[in-house]
Amino acid sequence: MNAERDLSPLTPGVVRALTDKLYEKRKVAALEIEKLVREFVAQNNTSQIKHVIQILSQEFALSQHPHSRKGGLIGLAACSIALGKDSGLYLKELIEPVLTCFNDADSRLRYYACEALYNIVKVARGSVLPHFNVLFDGLSKLAADPDPNVKSGSELLDRLLKDIVTESNQFDLVGFIPLLRERIYSNNQYARQFIISWILVLESVPDINLLDYLPEILDGLFQILGDNSKEIRKMCEVALGEFLKEIKKNPSSVKFAEMANILVIHCQAADDLIQLTAMCWMREFIQLAGRVMLPYSSGILTAVLPCLSYDDRKKNIKEVANVCNQSLMKLVIPEDDEMDEAKPSMTAPAEPTSEESLSKPESVTTGESQSELDVTALNKPLCFPYSCERIQVTLNLDGIVQVLDYHLSDTSIGMMTRIAVLKWLYHLYIKTPRKMFRHTDSLFPILLRTLSDESDEVILKDLELLAEIASSPAGQTEEGHGPSDGSDVRPGPVELHVPARAGQLSSSSTKGLECSPSTPTMNSYFYKFMINLLKRFSSERKLLETRGAFIIRQLCLLLNAENIFHSMADILLREEDLKFASTMVHTLNTILLTSSELFQLRNQLKDLKTPESRNLFCCLYRSWCHNPVTTVSLCFLTQNYKHAYDLIQKFGDLEVTVDFLTEVDKLVQLIECPIFTYLRLQLLDVKNNPYLIKALYGLLMLLPQSSAFQLLSHRLQCVPNPELMQTTDNTKPSTSSKRTAASNIDYTELLQHFEKVQNKHLEARHQRAGRAEQLDRRVVL
Repeated sequence: MNAERDLSPLTPGVVRALTDKLYEKRKVAALEIEKLVREFVAQNNTSQIKHVIQILSQEFALSQHPHSRKGGLIGLAACSIALGKDSGLYLKELIEPVLTCFNDADSRLRYYACEALYNIVKVARGSVLPHFNVLFDGLSKLAADPDPNVKSGSELLDRLLKDIVTESNQFDLVGFIPLLRERIYSNNQYARQFIISWILVLESVPDINLLDYLPEILDGLFQILGDNSKEIRKMCEVALGEFLKEIKKNPSSVKFAEMANILVIHCQAADDLIQLTAMCWMREFIQLAGRVMLPYSSGILTAVLPCLSYDDRKKNIKEVANVCNQSLMKLVIPEDDEMDEAKPSMTAPAEPTSEESLSKPESVTTGESQSELDVTALNKPLCFPYSCERIQVTLNLDGIVQVLDYHLSDTSIGMMTRIAVLKWLYHLYIKTPRKMFRHTDSLFPILLRTLSDESDEVILKDLELLAEIASSPAGQTEEGHGPSDGSDVRPGPVELHVPARAGQLSSSSTKGLECSPSTPTMNSYFYKFMINLLKRFSSERKLLETRGAFIIRQLCLLLNAENIFHSMADILLREEDLKFASTMVHTLNTILLTSSELFQLRNQLKDLKTPESRNLFCCLYRSWCHNPVTTVSLCFLTQNYKHAYDLIQKFGDLEVTVDFLTEVDKLVQLIECPIFTYLRLQLLDVKNNPYLIKALYGLLMLLPQSSAFQLLSHRLQCVPNPELMQTTDNTKPSTSSKRTAASNIDYTELLQHFEKVQNKHLEARHQRAGRAEQLDRRVVL
């Protein structure tokens, strides 16, 4: 600026006025510049116009002197006013130096820059749109300016620019999106407010389809939704609400797949509002996109399942999550079991990595009151677009099972989540059994552990699932010897040893008996289930005591009761832990005699009319021998009174303990129950049931003088005199003798088996007693 010739055509007076510290003098100089530029425009002297703008830019606006910079800004604005509609030809030169001043340390200078740019944009109008990105970038910085005057000036400029964009149809959305995607992650509240306000404006312009680029900015919007400012949160809610309305209006044009993973992440947010909003979006996505969402099922379940156990403080989130869960489950169809992974399928972005999808959700804290989102239409019917239903998608069953396994294994997960996991697994076994059985060996241990759950409802769902696995035709292996997991299955074939003269099963082959006594409705996993269930009871005695009867009774309802008792008796026959075998037999016997679910099985055993019932009796008897009193009760149930009497005779050779007498006491109580009504009525037929009376007297002799002794004694006193009960018709044979003849069971062999088993128990008790004595001696020493 030392040489005045360098600043021509500006006069020395104009130059001095532009650098003056007084605004009024700078304004006078600006009017002179405006007049000069108008003359150049009239002469069409573009070179001089460019020269003036260059001088104002380089020598003034970008000067080191603050007053010179202020003069340069007002001078550039004057140039723009003078140029009028032609200012569009020089906008780059006019705007760049002004935007540079946006970063000035002097707040007054930043304000003047804002004022200058306002005048430039006001004159240029639509011509500034090609420079929109740099203007937006500069404004986003001023929106967070600490000076209120600067902020106020930027707001005026912002409104002007919004009006221009709204009325124009030449806005370059494609070029703007990368900048918006970058700026949307700003943490400054004012910058966030600025961003949201622009998104709302762009959404409102009919010619601008921001929905196409929603995947680019959706994550940033959810980030802003967690802002501390209630005003910003509300603005963001409105913006997201408008997008969701558009999605519902035009689902066919929505890129659901590209946004699925974004929603999965935010459905696990610690902020309640973010989580609820993301969950509502997820609900709409599943219901609108249908099977398009299936490839993202594992991620969705990772986000949704923990929410199902929320308490009433997060009732809204829990309800929406439940709808998401139910809707997603309905998307799995039987055809998914037939689709081969090699078939061409719809190309969709990959699911989150295992680290993302299986990462434990952040702990959710109760924040401020939740916004009033639409959670009223939770149970509206599913409506999938026809086009979506026809799209071939591959169900990522491995990922889903991995997520379900993780949530079932996590002991901190709530009850409702565990129930939902079990319902999912059950649903998958129903809809896709062939594929699911590939995962059965890995799922089996955790399903067995779940039987120890504190909740009865969880156990019921677990048993339903295990029953489905044990009975599904898809689980039948070709060999019929059960699954290949040898660690859980005992070695060697399991053969049911029926006495030589016992009735043979006409419909059963040797091969059928080798695997399990199950009917065709049971598969090869049934026997494995029975073995592992008994192992579970053996290792967890508390489970047997508290839930054993409940579990077995429910299984009898879900599966074939005869198969369950037959297989368990067969397994217990080979049990090495004799004490557990005795306890388990006692439990099974109590269930058999008292459970209403086993009424039909009791009737079958009571008559022993069929070869199958006699075979079942023999199988049960051999295991029941682990417990002498239960063996007698089984004989009472099957009306084998002579054999019951023979067994009681053998009791004299047994070691009579307090536990033994307690069981005899309980048996006497059972005889007085409705189940043994038929037995008590048979006491009227003294002539044809002498061994029944003898057996009862045998029990009476075993008992000490107790309440049970008095009870049984009173009952036997009621037995009538045989001579008084004589009738004229003595030719009709008794039903008891007919049944005994028909049963054709080798009771001598059974009695020998009883003696053999009881000898083993006696030897085991002596060994335990010996070990206890040695331990006592060591303690004394």
